[in-house]
Amino acid sequence: MSLRQWLESAWYSERAPLLLRPLSSLYGLLLALRSALYRSGILASGHPGIPVIIVGNLTVGGTGKTPLVQWLAQQLGLQGWQVGIISRGHGGANARRRDAARLVLPDDDAAEVGDEPLLLARETRVPVAIGVRRVQAARLLAAQGCQVLVADDGLQHLALKRDIEIAVVDGKRPFGNGSLLPAGPLREPASRLADVDAVVVHGDSIPVSNPGAVPAFHMRLDAEQLVGLVQGNVSEPKAWQGRRVHAVAGIGNPQRFFATLRGLGMQPVEHVFPDHHRYRPADLAFGDALEIVMTAKDAVKCATFATGGMWYLRVAVRFERDDATRLLLWLGGRLARKS
Repeated sequence: MSLRQWLESAWYSERAPLLLRPLSSLYGLLLALRSALYRSGILASGHPGIPVIIVGNLTVGGTGKTPLVQWLAQQLGLQGWQVGIISRGHGGANARRRDAARLVLPDDDAAEVGDEPLLLARETRVPVAIGVRRVQAARLLAAQGCQVLVADDGLQHLALKRDIEIAVVDGKRPFGNGSLLPAGPLREPASRLADVDAVVVHGDSIPVSNPGAVPAFHMRLDAEQLVGLVQGNVSEPKAWQGRRVHAVAGIGNPQRFFATLRGLGMQPVEHVFPDHHRYRPADLAFGDALEIVMTAKDAVKCATFATGGMWYLRVAVRFERDDATRLLLWLGGRLARKS
């Protein structure tokens, strides 16, 4: 068992590892100190002058933030807003430099700009900017004529002032053992939900502690089509029932992806890679003729060497009952007051 696998097993068990609890306590103290420094103005934060919506989470790993950012950008665009998307650009070379922010173009290389920003630029066709200093990215988008910004992640990035915070919670495994890093998966205490403006629960509609009556909405990701990486041809998931495939996932929660494939009737041979992994052709040379199915986030990094047997699963955000309408009405009201 690798260190990563051991940590995840410990994070989602009933009790945090004893050896790591002192480090979690120290991490909590540093979080509190950092927050106090920003509140006091000792650490500076900035605002681009247009409304900023943060879509983030409290835990390490994937909760569905990026698909929700994509959905929000598209829906706000349909309502007439000029939308821009902010990202740090994890996994890209730009994220390792502290130079100026830059725009992401649909034909950029994921190795430079990061997988999630490139995916968002291609899927939404709205301006996307990346930068370690996300305030700079936000100001760059404001200068491009954007009227509202949606930040993919950044709940803990206090250097960027925000107008609306939306926390995404994994409905199946909300907070693990409830401990802060490294003994648990929490980047901030679960009590932080009392301070956000809305909570979106992804997946199982289990009760999530929601102090202060923060508005809550429930979403899921539905499989729509399998898309070929080479020609962009599409195939309906029902045609893949009973088919054995290589399933590739370099995302925060790969098991959710594998479970989705099994739910579609496939028999996945699971291949887990680190989040934001930079793929090489050798990574996907499995030595047989089975089709390879991956996530859209993985596909943007494999397109340059893809073969006809590589596909990605296109998913769509869906909300329970009237939650989509409620969320957009709530968000529209908040933006009307901010703009």
